[in-house]
Amino acid sequence: MSQPHILNRQTLFLRPDPSRVVVRPFKPATEPRDLNPTDKVRANHIVDRVLRLEPEVAARQLTEVLENFEGRHRNLLEIFGARAAEMEAALEPHAALNKTQRCLIGAYFLNEYSFEASALFNPSIVRHPDQTGAPENGCRFILSLRAVGEGHISSLTFRSGTIAADGSVAIDPTARLASVPKVQHRSSRHNGDAVEVIFGPDEELSERVIFPITDSQANGIEDARFVEFNDDGRQIYYATYTAYSGRAIRSELLETTDFQSFRMTPLDGSAARNKGMALFPRKIGGRYAMIGRQDNENLYLIYSDDLYSWEGGQSFLQPEHPWEFVQIGNCGSPIELDDCWLLLIHGVGPVRKYSIGAVLLDKQDPSKVLARSREPLVRPEPTEREGYVPNVVYTCGAMRHGDQIILPYAVSDTFSNFATIKIAALMENVAS
Repeated sequence: MSQPHILNRQTLFLRPDPSRVVVRPFKPATEPRDLNPTDKVRANHIVDRVLRLEPEVAARQLTEVLENFEGRHRNLLEIFGARAAEMEAALEPHAALNKTQRCLIGAYFLNEYSFEASALFNPSIVRHPDQTGAPENGCRFILSLRAVGEGHISSLTFRSGTIAADGSVAIDPTARLASVPKVQHRSSRHNGDAVEVIFGPDEELSERVIFPITDSQANGIEDARFVEFNDDGRQIYYATYTAYSGRAIRSELLETTDFQSFRMTPLDGSAARNKGMALFPRKIGGRYAMIGRQDNENLYLIYSDDLYSWEGGQSFLQPEHPWEFVQIGNCGSPIELDDCWLLLIHGVGPVRKYSIGAVLLDKQDPSKVLARSREPLVRPEPTEREGYVPNVVYTCGAMRHGDQIILPYAVSDTFSNFATIKIAALMENVAS
């Protein structure tokens, strides 16, 4: 059982919705630079067939495509044209294309992708940068979630909502449409590409989907841990996430101030070759600090002078109680309380059961553990243990609001819910 005397579970179930789709490059032509000779031959065959259509037939075909898909996406003609331009590097020389031909060719190299058809989980919560319309003594928030679709490819999606003065949570309606950002800039680094992306001003927050862009992210952008970072009075939002290429994982960093434009950068150093890094919300002793797990078992405290390079680290927390004997990991960035840091952790116990607990760390030296929970704060309930991965509760980040911790959490790698915990009760539970 969980701890019902301190945990207030809500009933805001965020479930995957297969009707929400984005358009993505279609094979045999995922990207021109990736095409093998056979792919190029097939791509050129498709273009040749389009160019052989009589003008009225091509126009009718494009009209049918638009009528079929227009209500499901924004700016389809623009998307079709941009995709045709991307394909040019793979095509043989051909006659100049008119607008109809260009858009029709683009349509043949796209497909709809239901980005959250399988799961919507591992949430992380931060205060919204725009508090306009927040409830009295409450606040607005942004929730990030890991969405999983066909082929177990993970992307990053968002929701917004409000927290009332009493800690009750409400989620804003989700937009029907969804869209991926435009790549504004791509720069090569010694360890891969850094990219800057931007969404249109007319695209609502819940429309925005950050889908894998670089080779290192090809099979997933996983488990973003967002934190509102105070950089000498300037607020910026960072998120560490796992980039999965299909062969290897590594940690990368996402940066934004407005959740409309984002920069994504691979991290350097031995400590960044694993997953599950979480950034403190401010510098410690003049340096950036992270909680990470480099050995798939224990937690480490890691420091950096430049935010992008993370070496070494000090092991400071090891599995101790039966519910965490297999391994422990962080559940998002540490939360600053009045006298200490609150670090939520996950522990893996018998039959690979994931639970959530808490650790209190010294304010000046977070390697010093002040107290830790003997029993989990949250475990899978009988009604919350079935799903894509059974017996798992997990979060990528909670936040403090007044005297409460607002805790979004995922259930069995399938859907998400919220709970609230009074800080005083939590402190008593952890210290006991």
